[in-house]
Amino acid sequence: MPDETNIDDYRPLPCTLMRGGTSRGPFFLASDLPADVARRDRVLLAVMGSPDKRQIDGLGGAHPLTSKAGIVSRSATPGVDLDFLFAQLQPESDKVDTTPNCGNMLAAVLPFAIERGLVQAGDDTTTARILTLNTNMQCDVTVQTPGGRMRYAGDTRIDGVPGSASPVKINFLDTAGSVCPALLPTGHTLDRVSYATADGATREVDATLIDNGMPMVLVRAADFGISGRESAAELNADAALKARLEALRLAVGPAMGLGDVGSKNYPKMCLVSAPTAGGTVSTRCFIPHVCHDAIGVLAAVTVATACVLEGSVTEGLARAGSGAQRTISVEHPTGEFSVELELDAHDPQQVASAALLRTARPIMRGEVLVPASSLNENSQ
Repeated sequence: MPDETNIDDYRPLPCTLMRGGTSRGPFFLASDLPADVARRDRVLLAVMGSPDKRQIDGLGGAHPLTSKAGIVSRSATPGVDLDFLFAQLQPESDKVDTTPNCGNMLAAVLPFAIERGLVQAGDDTTTARILTLNTNMQCDVTVQTPGGRMRYAGDTRIDGVPGSASPVKINFLDTAGSVCPALLPTGHTLDRVSYATADGATREVDATLIDNGMPMVLVRAADFGISGRESAAELNADAALKARLEALRLAVGPAMGLGDVGSKNYPKMCLVSAPTAGGTVSTRCFIPHVCHDAIGVLAAVTVATACVLEGSVTEGLARAGSGAQRTISVEHPTGEFSVELELDAHDPQQVASAALLRTARPIMRGEVLVPASSLNENSQ
């Protein structure tokens, strides 16, 4: 192992590699990264090894779910404990997107903050209010801290993650219209959308354009000639299907108030169908060009919300039950994701709150070495 004084071309940055839900990535204190956005993004690209399909020169895992990073600091906002900035990177892109949220990575924020001394752990459980700087969304997160120490082992299981762990409870407070202008940016629960395909043909499809934490386009799998029971690998191999979904995504961007979404990681695309394993609805989500092996946290919240809205594309497919409080089980390729919804007492077309369980743990802590040039103010 070379002495650090010989590593003249690299600079060490403290970081902790965390798993949050079904995602993974390095977490940093905001104070350890450059304040300048351009320099910060160069550092994150270097950390992950992007752009490169294999991300062989960094910590990235050659997949969007493992090309994520978290930046955490104490909050100056009254009533808020922590600020969290989520960064989505892609293996083959040189862009860093800090526009959308990530509920999976959010699950790792409080454990990381406790480990790094930003939050004092309680004697049994610890709750912190977290502000996601990406969309100014607030949530309350609770973790188990017996004896004032973070507990990672436990009996909670989530599909998409092997084994079990201690639960991380997330209660979202204000997710509607996180990136779009409103929960339903067009004002409708169902839109008939026209879009042009690569062969120049014009197609129409019914879609629910919705954002309850994640901008999403929900369409029926049957309208795209598939059952909705296909594996993620099968759908990723279907180039024609992915081309049609991308054409639709580009077409609805302006209608959702998102403008040109060609270079953006949202809206996510979701094929819905009737449940097959006792859940509420079955999904196949694209993020946005790769079919997810599971489903993202805020994507699940948004799909669950569509299931309780009268007239959405899920009507006739979803088994959403009734009442002001409902458990919506969102099936996905590797299992299911349960979301607890509470509907507004005065307007059943509005969701008052959404809660769910995730798990998280640290995988590695230490220093990541980045090229000194990435920290240079004049580097391009």
